[in-house]
Amino acid sequence: MKRLWILGIVLASCGWLSAQEMNPTATDHWPQKAGQQPDGQTDAGIPVYKITVVARDIPAINYFHRSGATKIGFEGTPLLPLAKGTAEVNSLNGRTEIKAHFEGLGPANGFGIEYLTYVLWAITPEGRPVNLGEVLWTHGHADTMVTTNLQSFGLILTAEPYFAVTMPSDLVVMQNYVLQDKTTGVLEAINAHYSLLPRGAYTDTAGRHTVLHPITRDDRSPLELYEAINAVQIAEAAGADQYAAESMANAKQDLQNAQSMDIHQKEMKQEITYAREAVQTAEDSRLITIRKIKAGDDAAERARIEAARKQAQDEAQQSALAAQQAQDQQAQAQAQAAAAQQQADAAQQQANAAQQQEARAQADAAKARAEQQAAEQAAAQAAQQTQEMREKLRLQLNTVLQTQETARGLIVNMSDVLFAFNKYQLKPDAQVKLARVSGILATYPNLTLQVEGYTDNIGSEDYNLKLSEERATTVQAFLISQGVQPGNISSQGYGKADPVADNATNSGRAENRRVELVVSGQSIGVQERAPATSSVQPMRAPQPAPVQNNNATGVVNEPPQ
Repeated sequence: MKRLWILGIVLASCGWLSAQEMNPTATDHWPQKAGQQPDGQTDAGIPVYKITVVARDIPAINYFHRSGATKIGFEGTPLLPLAKGTAEVNSLNGRTEIKAHFEGLGPANGFGIEYLTYVLWAITPEGRPVNLGEVLWTHGHADTMVTTNLQSFGLILTAEPYFAVTMPSDLVVMQNYVLQDKTTGVLEAINAHYSLLPRGAYTDTAGRHTVLHPITRDDRSPLELYEAINAVQIAEAAGADQYAAESMANAKQDLQNAQSMDIHQKEMKQEITYAREAVQTAEDSRLITIRKIKAGDDAAERARIEAARKQAQDEAQQSALAAQQAQDQQAQAQAQAAAAQQQADAAQQQANAAQQQEARAQADAAKARAEQQAAEQAAAQAAQQTQEMREKLRLQLNTVLQTQETARGLIVNMSDVLFAFNKYQLKPDAQVKLARVSGILATYPNLTLQVEGYTDNIGSEDYNLKLSEERATTVQAFLISQGVQPGNISSQGYGKADPVADNATNSGRAENRRVELVVSGQSIGVQERAPATSSVQPMRAPQPAPVQNNNATGVVNEPPQ
């Protein structure tokens, strides 16, 4: 027999522990009561926050595996009383599928300029919220289909600043309810508890020392771009530039890419991709920042406790020292009485001291030998690790461009075919390969990159030297644009010097027309050095990279390279 047990849960205002970070719209200004800021605790190194729960009623349902789907309804809260919706929930093997339809939705920023979108949440009986995905509305309607591995849960819809939040705001605009004679299946009563953070004004939302600037939007650009701007600003306010600098740099780069595409109103899909990546990376940066700040606060508290303990220990030591001094005075009288005996034993003690000194000398010699062996082993291990790192880098680079190990370092060879004919412009394939090379080099510290251009012996010496220099400079400029530090990269052109093959054949000349990336540095155990032999004085690379010649061939009366 099928039975239906459904329990409406009323969450009163009481303390509840949440192992998740706070919603980005939460602030340091708590509206419920003065002094009710999060009470920091840790559980296995994860920050835990005790907060004031906002009262909510939610029917929470356990969806057992059964044949067919069941339907539930959605009703608007007092924040959006005219909103309504339905959902079809199908409990499948290993997952639960939810198809939902909503009506009566309006712009999320009607609840405050910090809110830009809606997010559907599943709340477990233990109060764990799970972000099921963003709900995008059009003309007041929205449809979405999501899956979850949860079995017992309630559903709510909240207004959020962006889609990648990990904790719901308190702006619950819709929640599920039971449809009479339609919500079917074998269900059981559960006790669901979910906690919501108090609402905060966006203009007042701040990290520790930052004030945000509100953003507004129009319909010219996609919603995802404004969510990205919102996410980056919120992460900055939380202090992510200080505590998660690398992740924030990536988020800002993604946002910059999206904004650049938005200006030209093209490649909308790519713009949205960059914007969503910026949102996700900014949210990760915000969570990293929260954890690091919490860890820092915990460390400061531990330091305070340790200082108090040390002070008490010092005071105890001083008391013990005073007692010891009294004992020493008493012992001094006893020592004077024993002086005669000590003088008699002095000779024997001197003999014993000589033996002990000899033993110490032998021990010191043995210790010195052991330390020398340990130092030699450490040096050998360091050399082996450096060699392994160099080989690993060579293999990684070799998957992109031909790379070989030399006394100068790792030489990455770019053939002539990667440049435009008789020019120094990089072909698209060359740009892709160099972008991958820059990504690989970014993971290794303290690397130096020499870009060296070479030609064959066809043409005048000045022409070949100029073309080789322009190609080397072009590669240098592109790598700098991909994140290589300008101070770690240089370029030189050597013209027809240092051929690697016979210039008497076409294939040999093709091999000699090349650009080589010489990778060296302390982290791979190779110091930067110039080519062993060079018949041509290199020409220093001009800055910035040369501008493309508008001539059809790029060169006047010179042979192709």
